[in-house]
Amino acid sequence: MFKSIIDDIKNEFSNGNMVTRIIIVNIAVFVLVNIVKLFLNISHAGRIEESFYQDFIHFFCASTNIWHEITHPWVWVSSIFLHEDFFHLLWNMLYLMWFGRIVGDFIGNQRVLPIYLLGGFVGVLSYMISVYIMPFGYIAPYAYGASAAVMAFVVAAAKLSPNYLINIILIGDVKLKYIALVFIFLDLIGIANNANTGGHFGHIGGALFGWVYIVQLREGNDWAIPINNFFHKFLNLFKKNNDKYIKNNPKMTVRHNPNVAKKPIKEQKNEVSASHQERLDEILDKIKETGYENLSQEDKDFLFHISKK
Repeated sequence: MFKSIIDDIKNEFSNGNMVTRIIIVNIAVFVLVNIVKLFLNISHAGRIEESFYQDFIHFFCASTNIWHEITHPWVWVSSIFLHEDFFHLLWNMLYLMWFGRIVGDFIGNQRVLPIYLLGGFVGVLSYMISVYIMPFGYIAPYAYGASAAVMAFVVAAAKLSPNYLINIILIGDVKLKYIALVFIFLDLIGIANNANTGGHFGHIGGALFGWVYIVQLREGNDWAIPINNFFHKFLNLFKKNNDKYIKNNPKMTVRHNPNVAKKPIKEQKNEVSASHQERLDEILDKIKETGYENLSQEDKDFLFHISKK
């Protein structure tokens, strides 16, 4: 059973879109953190070694103390994948699934991870700055969670298609611009009432990034490119090392099938890309007019497959 579950997860991670991969990583971190907590609970006869566990969590959290970020530079990334509470994880992942896929469908799957990372980065920065803006507000010394990154997707989606309709249980169809407005308003209320002030500042920072990113993208400035280039070069290092290993290992050979005919695929790709773009434009026009929910299943499947490319 467990092998089957692991195989399913591997398959989803390999073949799913970037939103699915980010969700899997968040869930994996959540499980790991709670396994550590469970182990500490059992090993101390029902009493968690609080100081050790807090040190363990804070090692991966953002902090209002700039020295913590300097000495723990990984927290700019680790903190936005970290959740302790199940419902904190659940709602963040649901929002990410809903709004992240909308963004991916509109501007491409390749921009999802950069938006998540940069939105989270700006959220952490806003959280750190909040201690100077609201010195008397309640600001927790440590922060974690994907909320700022998720807010980047919420506002980016609303900026891309403000009249996009989402069906909400017990309410009905609601335009995306109003959903984003409610999210931002709730954060402003939290700041006004000194309720998790630093966290709400982080959410606002993520939301602001989502809006600015789409504005810049429409002006021809794609901030996702340097992030994607970095990961491309990083992954190529492993590929080159793997190729060297295969070349230097006499037991490992790569065989080519001489019977496979070479095909002029470049021309075919251009034709397919053009036809895909025309259909994508038609579907986007339908979404603007009648909303995503009114698309045919065939159109939805087409968007899903395009988003994974």
